[in-house]
Amino acid sequence: MVKPSAVTLDGKSLSIAEVVAVARHRTPVAIDPQALKAVEQSRRAIEAAIERGQTMYGVNTGFGKLAHVRIPVAQGRQLQLNLIRSHASGVGDPLPQDAVRAMMLLRANVLMRGSSGVRPVLPELLVEMLNRGIHPTVPSQGSVGASGDLAPLSHLALAMIGEGDVQVPNPITLEAKEGLAFVNGTQAQTGLAALLVTDAWTLWRTAHAAAAMSLEAVRGSPDPFDARIHDARPHPWQQRSAALLRELLADSEIRESHRENDPRVQDAYSLRCTPQVLGAVGEAFAFAERLVATELNAATDNPLVFGDEVLSGGNFHGQPIALALDVIAIALTTLGGLAERRLERVVNPDLSSGLPAFLAREPGLESGFMIAQIAAAALVADCRVLATPASVQSVPTEGNQEDVVPMGMSAAWKAGRILANAERIVAIELLAGAQGLEYLKPLRPAKAVARVQAAVRQESAALTADRPLTADIERVTLRIREGRFVA
Repeated sequence: MVKPSAVTLDGKSLSIAEVVAVARHRTPVAIDPQALKAVEQSRRAIEAAIERGQTMYGVNTGFGKLAHVRIPVAQGRQLQLNLIRSHASGVGDPLPQDAVRAMMLLRANVLMRGSSGVRPVLPELLVEMLNRGIHPTVPSQGSVGASGDLAPLSHLALAMIGEGDVQVPNPITLEAKEGLAFVNGTQAQTGLAALLVTDAWTLWRTAHAAAAMSLEAVRGSPDPFDARIHDARPHPWQQRSAALLRELLADSEIRESHRENDPRVQDAYSLRCTPQVLGAVGEAFAFAERLVATELNAATDNPLVFGDEVLSGGNFHGQPIALALDVIAIALTTLGGLAERRLERVVNPDLSSGLPAFLAREPGLESGFMIAQIAAAALVADCRVLATPASVQSVPTEGNQEDVVPMGMSAAWKAGRILANAERIVAIELLAGAQGLEYLKPLRPAKAVARVQAAVRQESAALTADRPLTADIERVTLRIREGRFVA
């Protein structure tokens, strides 16, 4: 992924790559001056509607089930202030810094669309906070994903008005609609989804490297990855998966050593069907990525300003992102389960085609990778429990006014934990595959597989006697997230 040197917000063109660049790499952020004109125009429309005495939800009414209560114009500022204070009721561990930065960037970008009716000072302050590295503490729990991520965004707004846990330059006083415009939105769950889909793709590519190394270690056949097989079932990501495996496994001495007189006719599904399974996983990630990329530049507050009209709607409902996150979670669970099955074939002496039991130098005296495989099995079980969709778990809120909610932040939390589990499963497979290749020397694996093994060896020495493997697993996991083993 190419990292931009700067990101300019116009409300319409923000990409996932730019979100990652700002959230994780502190790429500077600027505002498009032309887009600010639309922001100013939408603000004038709100002020004109107030002067006409038009009833507008959240501008001169209460919120949620209290929308029938009319609020005098003179209490407009107090209404917005009360909204932020009351809605800043999140709980649980704070969101990681990159998630907070992603949320801040997305909120600034959406306000730049010119449909929220806020003053330019709101997105300008968010951009200044990002560029100065000012990050409020935002609790991770307390949002049901509609009317947007109310609690997380309220904690961000609390900082902007000078009542949070960080010092911001020039805190603002919220005018009519500005508090509501800020907290009505899906930017917390969408920011997390943008980071998750990025990491999921990195793991998808890494899983191919691990699969190729496991195949070499058990002296499996690359024939099932022949392009003709996958052209006969032309799912695009299945075809890409097979092509990637062909590239990884090209020019292998290990393959040539058992091309003739091998009594095995076909490998197990976990080896032979890797493109079919990882291809389906890729299709799922691509689906989720499309939803997330659209949401980055979507107006998700309520009401929205269109010219001189102010219309109430429901764009704050996070169902698209909650569904995308659940799909990512299910796909990552599939990826992790497949990796664990290949790992089992490498360490199990009944399945590994001649490798020592559990890859130990002296099986029996030593246990080698026995418990590492058990750890992977435990992580798979954890993933499967967490893969239950959150987006179907609606619990009505606000006096049953918000009677169908998507639970997007719960979906994000689950997907994040599944991602971490799957990364560790693949890390264990990489370690076991690298160890398996040690026993096949002097035969050399494919050049690409040899490069992956060398990268693993930079983090973990070959196992010559039993030792604790936790640190090795965690180091390789960290490098997976960094893209070190990407095929």
